Amino acid sequence: MKRFGKASLSLALAAAVLSACSGNNNDSQGSGNTAGSSGASKGSSGEVVNLTFWGGVPAESGPQEIVDTWNKEHPNIQVNYVRYVNDDSGNLKLDTALVSGQSVDIFANYTKPLLVKRVSAGSALDLSAFKDYDIDDKMGAGAKEWAIEDKYFAMPTKRNMHFVWLNKDALDEAGLPVPTDWTLADVERYAKALKTDSRWGYAEFPFWRDIVTFDGSLAVQGYVKADGTSNLGAPVVGQALQLEYDMMHTSKVSPPVSLIESTKMNMNAEFLGGKLAIFTAGEWIFRDANNTKDYPREFTIAFAPLPRVAEGQDDFRYLGGLGDAISINARSEHQEEAWAFLKWYADGGMLPQASGGRIPASKDADQSKALELLLGDNKDKYDTESLQRILANERPTFQVTLPQEVIDIRREEFDKYYIKAQSLEQTLANVVKRHNEYLKRQ
Repeated sequence: MKRFGKASLSLALAAAVLSACSGNNNDSQGSGNTAGSSGASKGSSGEVVNLTFWGGVPAESGPQEIVDTWNKEHPNIQVNYVRYVNDDSGNLKLDTALVSGQSVDIFANYTKPLLVKRVSAGSALDLSAFKDYDIDDKMGAGAKEWAIEDKYFAMPTKRNMHFVWLNKDALDEAGLPVPTDWTLADVERYAKALKTDSRWGYAEFPFWRDIVTFDGSLAVQGYVKADGTSNLGAPVVGQALQLEYDMMHTSKVSPPVSLIESTKMNMNAEFLGGKLAIFTAGEWIFRDANNTKDYPREFTIAFAPLPRVAEGQDDFRYLGGLGDAISINARSEHQEEAWAFLKWYADGGMLPQASGGRIPASKDADQSKALELLLGDNKDKYDTESLQRILANERPTFQVTLPQEVIDIRREEFDKYYIKAQSLEQTLANVVKRHNEYLKRQ
């Protein structure tokens, strides 16, 4: 996939660090208007076309500024932003709106399984109908991970970055270096040294109960064996689950799933509030980390790559690639206008979201500006050396291709193990059995 060159990225980051410009004007308010597509089919007729754009980012964190800028520059094509929460209920809300004919012209997909589901439902337009924009050239080879049967039903628009957030002050106090390559066993060792009576050693963003560390190996090995049966019982799966379980219940450096669920623990707030030392998440946490009004902090944040399950994993890949794949509703009456907006958005219109970690993937977007916005006025609150390593890394990446139904099956069974409702052996047996049943149905 096309990435920043290390030298050019270093220069861009250095410029961003030295710049006194905050570059962040993402404080416009409003949750977006839900007006539907009620205008004429062509903006050139002089009548106003209204488009509705559904996305998972809060309007005040960039999207409202984006649509306000577009609307000012394109008076005949007005875009209204509707925020849906990127969780099970929020995705169900979007899917219901798509199939029931509610006002959706453009929508963001955050996982490929959900995109595949929407393509199967006839909700996403085949973008190959448009010949004036080369997605592969603009976004690089990583865009192909979003193709379905060699066609694009969504345009990936941002660089996906999944990594580990660290309280560097706590690391310094414990005499621990910022990791540059590590395993889950190393994570536990660090977490033991960093845990206190008022601070957890390690936790994961809830997303990581769906996309598990071992997926970095199964992305290469395959989720299905050569004989057509499930590979979800591979040794690396059990090894990863055991390590996660031990951190919850043996070394007790991680909050157990039952506690997280029963208290509705906000993991972002736990980390930014100094109550969590090591946090597996991604670039979206910048949205809160840069919001020092609601999340004030004194400590410096450092960054590390995702951990591998164990040493010697030559087949390991890192979750990453491209994300925020934007689709046009196949039932929209204003597909040409939606396409015009999508091209503009991808090539730089999306920049107001950079302060929340959303770095544009397009080669034509202003990457130096994106990095300035990412750091903003808070550059002194980040360990820029470790951030630079994360942004410039050339590690091989993957996109999860497992169907959403199987991801849900896994989570159900894994959570039973994590809350001590069943053994590891029974968990693996159940996952393999249910995956095989799914494969037979297909």
